[in-house]
Amino acid sequence: MFLLYDIGLFLAMPVLLLVFFFRGLRRGRLRQGLRERCGFYNAARLAVLRGRRVIWVHAVSVGETRAAVPLLKALRQTYPGAALVLTTVTETGQATAQKIPEVDLCLYFPFDLSWIVERALLQIDPDMILIVETEIWPNLVRLARDRNIPVILVNGRLSDRSFPRYMMGRPVVRLIMEQFAFFCMQTAQDGRRIGLIGAPKERVTVTGNLKFDMAVEAIGEGERQQFQREFRLPAGVPLWVCGSTHEGEEEAILRIFARLLESWPQLILVLVPRHPDRCRGVAEMIRANGFSFRLRSDLARSEALLGSGEILLTDTMGDMVKLYSLADIVFVGGSLTPVGGHNVLEASSVRKPVLFGPHMNNFKEIARLLLKAEGGMCVSGEGELGDAVDQLLRDRKLRERLGNNGFRLLEENQGATEKTMAVLNRFLPA
Repeated sequence: MFLLYDIGLFLAMPVLLLVFFFRGLRRGRLRQGLRERCGFYNAARLAVLRGRRVIWVHAVSVGETRAAVPLLKALRQTYPGAALVLTTVTETGQATAQKIPEVDLCLYFPFDLSWIVERALLQIDPDMILIVETEIWPNLVRLARDRNIPVILVNGRLSDRSFPRYMMGRPVVRLIMEQFAFFCMQTAQDGRRIGLIGAPKERVTVTGNLKFDMAVEAIGEGERQQFQREFRLPAGVPLWVCGSTHEGEEEAILRIFARLLESWPQLILVLVPRHPDRCRGVAEMIRANGFSFRLRSDLARSEALLGSGEILLTDTMGDMVKLYSLADIVFVGGSLTPVGGHNVLEASSVRKPVLFGPHMNNFKEIARLLLKAEGGMCVSGEGELGDAVDQLLRDRKLRERLGNNGFRLLEENQGATEKTMAVLNRFLPA
């Protein structure tokens, strides 16, 4: 089975190489990205690993990387002498990873061909491998198992979309599941599902969702004023921040914004596309709709504040929580279109009312809990989203109540990191 997998992946390599070639070329990371994906690492960079225990954490993209932050902090505290290696598949995930101070080395994840994985394992030489959420790479887990390196799935989940596909291939998937040392799943449903596709039940436990363990420290007035200066946002005007938006959502948001300006002429909109490389197309769309806007990357060129009715288009990484902390209302994208949603708890962590669409398959349990706690609102489409923003702009007490309820939910559901660390300590004693 693993031989057939290798052959199939090898035959797909020309297409994969072309995809990563053009992505790397567009984002200026061509040479490093392709070399590392093929298992060739810079020896000088790897020197930081020598003579230390190595914990390899893999998180495919931005969402998984952010989810791993509480765990990375705990790993640094529990294993202060160990080297933490964080790999990602996407360039945006890599950019996020490089800003995490606990990480010693950020690399691109190698292609899962057996000889490439062998080369990566030989050079990184990890004592333990942690895979965040549901990144199941057959050759990595098999070859690590052959080297007696425990591979543990952390913050594991199986979405409504992926579970039926795994069930269809259950005889093959079961062989891969047996290679894992342990499975730390988000919910009881995720635990049942991973068992049904072949994970040994004695290796499965429910540890909760690491996303609830994000920092919930209050933003002080001094920090708020600093963020306002950084983003050239005037004080005292209503601010609507739309984060992690996807194709099809920006068009709807701009139509809503145009209608809202009739009642709220001072309103400022912040658009944060999930993938910054889409910003050129989004900028053209904004111009075509007659709005004035500024790019986040251009703010340093002028001290002038954004004006009423203007749009800030964020074409950089790492500003999301800062912008959320300034917002009056937050909308989290990937949810009006069938993408599966993104993390709504980042807005709750700074006590903001959060709106999201009906397509929250990837965050189904979090969305359910947030609605139950009355910490956010689910809208069915463009019309309801516009009505909800208008309602919240008119009702300050409602905004505060939703934000406080979301923050309280976050505090009440923390503890996944501690439970996960208890499992990891069995395989790598502190």
